Amino acid sequence: MKSKFLLLVLFFQSLIWAQNNMFSDVKLQNIGPTIMSGRIVDVAVNPENPTEFYAAYASGGLCYTNNNGTSFEPVMDSAPTLNCGSVTVDWKTETIWVGTGEVNSSRSSYAGIGVLKSADKGKTWENIGLKDSHHISRIWVNPKNNHEIVVAALGHLYSPNEERGVFKTLDGGKTWQKTLFINQDTGIVDLSVASENSNIMYAAAWERERKAWNFKGNGKGSGIYKSDDAGTTWKLISTDGSGFPNNEGVGRIGITVFNQNVLYAIVDNQNNRPEPKTKTDDKLPMPEMFSAPGEVFLQKTNKEINAYLKKHNLREKYRAQTLKNWVEKGDLKPTEVKAILKDANKALFETEVIGCEIYKSLDGGKTWNRTHEGFIDDLYYSYGYYFGTISVDPNNENRIYFGGVPLLFSGDGGKTIEIISKENVHADHHVTWINPKNPNHIINGNDGGINISYDNGAHWIKCNNQAVGQFYAVNVDNKESYNVYGGLQDNGVWVANNNYYPSVSWQQEGKYPYESLMGGDGMQIQIDNRNSDVVFTGFQFGNYYRIDRENHKMDFISPQAKKEEEPLRFNWQTPILLSSHNQDILYMGSNFLHRSMNQGESWEKISPDLTKGTVEGNVAFGTITSFSESKFQFGLFYVGSDDGLVHVSKDGGTTWQKISDNLPQDLWVSRVIASSHEKGRVYIALNGYRNDDFKTYVYVSEDFGTTWKSIKANLPESSVNVILEDTENENLLFVGTDNGLFVSLDKGKTWEDFSSEMPNVAVHDVVIQPKAKELIVGTHGRSLYKVGIDKLQKLTSDITSKSLYVFEVPSIKKSERWGNSWSAWGEPYEPKAAIWFYSNANEEVEVIIENENGIVVFTKKVMSNKGLNLVEYDYTLSEEVIAKLKKKDKKAVFEKASNGKQYVLPAKYSVNIRKGVEAVYTNLEVTESKKA
Repeated sequence: MKSKFLLLVLFFQSLIWAQNNMFSDVKLQNIGPTIMSGRIVDVAVNPENPTEFYAAYASGGLCYTNNNGTSFEPVMDSAPTLNCGSVTVDWKTETIWVGTGEVNSSRSSYAGIGVLKSADKGKTWENIGLKDSHHISRIWVNPKNNHEIVVAALGHLYSPNEERGVFKTLDGGKTWQKTLFINQDTGIVDLSVASENSNIMYAAAWERERKAWNFKGNGKGSGIYKSDDAGTTWKLISTDGSGFPNNEGVGRIGITVFNQNVLYAIVDNQNNRPEPKTKTDDKLPMPEMFSAPGEVFLQKTNKEINAYLKKHNLREKYRAQTLKNWVEKGDLKPTEVKAILKDANKALFETEVIGCEIYKSLDGGKTWNRTHEGFIDDLYYSYGYYFGTISVDPNNENRIYFGGVPLLFSGDGGKTIEIISKENVHADHHVTWINPKNPNHIINGNDGGINISYDNGAHWIKCNNQAVGQFYAVNVDNKESYNVYGGLQDNGVWVANNNYYPSVSWQQEGKYPYESLMGGDGMQIQIDNRNSDVVFTGFQFGNYYRIDRENHKMDFISPQAKKEEEPLRFNWQTPILLSSHNQDILYMGSNFLHRSMNQGESWEKISPDLTKGTVEGNVAFGTITSFSESKFQFGLFYVGSDDGLVHVSKDGGTTWQKISDNLPQDLWVSRVIASSHEKGRVYIALNGYRNDDFKTYVYVSEDFGTTWKSIKANLPESSVNVILEDTENENLLFVGTDNGLFVSLDKGKTWEDFSSEMPNVAVHDVVIQPKAKELIVGTHGRSLYKVGIDKLQKLTSDITSKSLYVFEVPSIKKSERWGNSWSAWGEPYEPKAAIWFYSNANEEVEVIIENENGIVVFTKKVMSNKGLNLVEYDYTLSEEVIAKLKKKDKKAVFEKASNGKQYVLPAKYSVNIRKGVEAVYTNLEVTESKKA
């Protein structure tokens, strides 16, 4: 009930913030990248014109194309959330329904706010209910009566709740009836309706429980239900004796209906495989590679080792390259690696689970038969909860498509199976649409966006033109024209110059502006400020490298436990930091804080375990999530953990003091930041997302963490991912939440929205490039944004206490390019002067530009907002002004540019901004361009 209230508050607060924005003229600019696209959860295709469709991104909103994916237009940016679970479209009325909240149940599957409806192709959105459902898998709308809607809701991810199951409305969402409810931990993950008889519906129930330290993706509540009356009543049909699994081992289920009697189900069967008929002496089957000499083990491919780790549910803690690095460095022998892996997951090493299975029913679900004889290996591995969709050709019941890591196809009803995802198709598949008029035409949605094939997967078109990347971390170097670095969910670490702008010209040039540094799930990045070619970064669970970009060298550097010690626990996003006092000193957090004096060549622990200790589960927990070193003092550290502890050390790690007792308990420490303006000041952000707690937690201490003060103030309720203090103005703070970016001018006493031109997307990280005075924003759904903050840095109380203030306008050289183009087909270059001013109220002001003789060359009345305002002047003169200038100076020569406009002459001008009787002034100088 609490989370339902908070989501309602979030919905209404987003409307209020949008109407009262002090910084609406400060536009954020998206700087990509687009090439890796983002995770697709659903598509809605116009069957009469399949070049027109909507693509729903997990945390990037809904996008529309009417040119077969050549370009996409975001249509959900005005909605209070971008978190999608499903999309349904009535193509006759062009009405859209979006079920918010992804159902794939990963660590970044954000909660939604119910069902959103748009009757104007996405211009405006209305919430029509089920706000506490959090994750919605399917929406069926009666094509003959749009008021009749059936919704499948999976429910909360991290906690039990009541608003899950199947819901039906007959009045378009004004009222809802819960027609199917299993229990507080089981929701509906799929819904399929017979096209020839919409009274016949099938629903897939899934029992799952995610905690920060463990995921259980199966249970007795999982099963298949059928309705004969359009979702009004339901009956369990996956009963004992039906042929479909019905026990504690049943995981996620996907269903697809060919007709009211013929349907398929795909299931993540977590029951143990039967023991092989031929037994071996080793009850814990390990491949020969772990018994081989080290040099043989190192020759094994990462793919082979990772496949084995995936199969035994160990990819959450270990990766192939990590194991190889242990062996190559001589830290461990393959047999010792084997012992660690066994200890990490003994139960799963004893017996392998069945995994993915396909079942078919020919009698409306009364009986089921498995379509294949053997096991379907190398599809789900241990991530069955992340997949689970299956599609059938609407004209041929034997042609089916289903996805996991690869995309698979069967043309004989699931008896034989082939892979159809190719080299330009990203892994991890979530939806496949089959053209009812051309079965070889398929549209596939995966973790890398949209792919289209016209020959049943023999060849694919990749539609990666949207900036919908899911960033975890960002950083910048200190070059004059600086580079931006970022780590992405499932798409590695990338780098590019900050001046990137969206363009397809790279397809002609052959090189994309962003460069990949490494794969995996990209994590934090540090750059040596003496040599920006030296980069420290890595992938999930503490696998970090030192990269020498100039010499194309990469060295694994992560600290390792000694043979006799317990393995280190690394967070999914392991924190790493180069010391601001000495760039040879590198810090890294596991459950301990580690220090290297030689950039990762060797390590020493400088702390005890700074967490509450290990917690049994299949996800690493009890780990350090954030730490910070004071710029005032070498060895003054703050460290935060995923189990809610915060510690301080004032002596380089010799002694530690816990400083979190007076903070809310058991919350994820998403960020701890030592102030660069006051030695004793420290900021902290706590995050309750993994408890389905969406409240806002931000604090400051002025005494090294002895006491804490909340600076939440008027921030809207939303989980906080990052807090950042400005490099120049100690009162200027930035906060990134799961629903946007906010700024404070008074050290957290009040907050303002700071997301003009950026939708309500999760902000995971922010960083300032101090020389450029620009803020880089890493979003988890819309890639990267850049915005100048130089005016904000100057907004001290001296300025905000005034009624009106105008900032300096940079001088400019007049150029022959003004108003002209390099060719008859090019657009002319048209300069603009950015005139920024601050107003303390929403009032009309007049902007007047005069030359040295007092002749007004430009005037404009505008309604100013309370806050920063921008008026642009294009340096042009009207005919009336030209006549006045000629009368004053008969020798003056005026010559219009090719665009037909007359531009100002080189001179000094005065910019006056008037509000009533009050006026403020600044200069605008246009200088003569030197000719060769």
